[in-house]
Amino acid sequence: MANALDLANRHGLISDLFVWPKSEDQWNQYRLTDDQVAHFHEQGYVSGIKLLEDHQIEVLRNELDEILDPSHPAHDLFYEFHSNESEDPDAVLFHSLGHWRITKGFHDVLWNPAFVMAAYQLLEDRPVRFWHDQLFCKPSKHGGVVAWHQDYSYWTRTIAMQHLTCWCGLDDATTENGCLHYIPKSHRWGLLDAPNLAGDMNGLFSALSDAQKEQFRHPVAIELKKGYATFHHPLMVHGSYENKSEMSRRAFVLNVFADGTVSNTDEQLLAGVPPISKGEKMGGKFFPLLFEGL
Repeated sequence: MANALDLANRHGLISDLFVWPKSEDQWNQYRLTDDQVAHFHEQGYVSGIKLLEDHQIEVLRNELDEILDPSHPAHDLFYEFHSNESEDPDAVLFHSLGHWRITKGFHDVLWNPAFVMAAYQLLEDRPVRFWHDQLFCKPSKHGGVVAWHQDYSYWTRTIAMQHLTCWCGLDDATTENGCLHYIPKSHRWGLLDAPNLAGDMNGLFSALSDAQKEQFRHPVAIELKKGYATFHHPLMVHGSYENKSEMSRRAFVLNVFADGTVSNTDEQLLAGVPPISKGEKMGGKFFPLLFEGL
């Protein structure tokens, strides 16, 4: 750890991977359309948003290869690190949190203009503050599931519920390699119990009504080319099936909330992060403001 720099101390771009716009006209190229924003509010998600060019994907893939190694010198900066969260060698799900603190690319993707502009619009034009990142990697042939769940069911330690999730692939995501699936309009169901994320794919069903279970007959598969993202509401029910294909499925997730969100606990919000007292505004080193708006 003596030689590992904690990039959480740097709030803003630190590499040349992205360029921060200098005018409103430059920002406008990243704006979602009114139809895209309306789809998000009606269906609970909006997909097909391009975030990365091929050279940026390559940088992030290389950084991912480095930090997958538990002996990496900055390993202690992860909030969580699960080489296989399922613990089943035939259903591998790599899952981690905190890599923004370790590599320049995964740090700077937080300040990707295409990401922060979309997040700002989907949070109803409110300043965007960072919550935490995630990596989800499913190897070819024996990749595991991510069970049906709502993100906010794990996040009630923060209030109010004004959060947003962005999922972006570093590989093409297909039904064959375990792409994300949504239950449209399920963001209107209210808060459900949190299942084991790498456990039974249908573990959530015990908390559902018959009418809600019926809607699972028509999930929407979110197939995306690498570098493209999908954004969803914190109560959106989503999950992803196993990967038995010949292609890996690597992705990162950026979770944010509207500025003004407060802590709902006196305990640690993330492993190794100093607590923020219940009722106090989220901010500081680990929860930087990403975008204030124009």
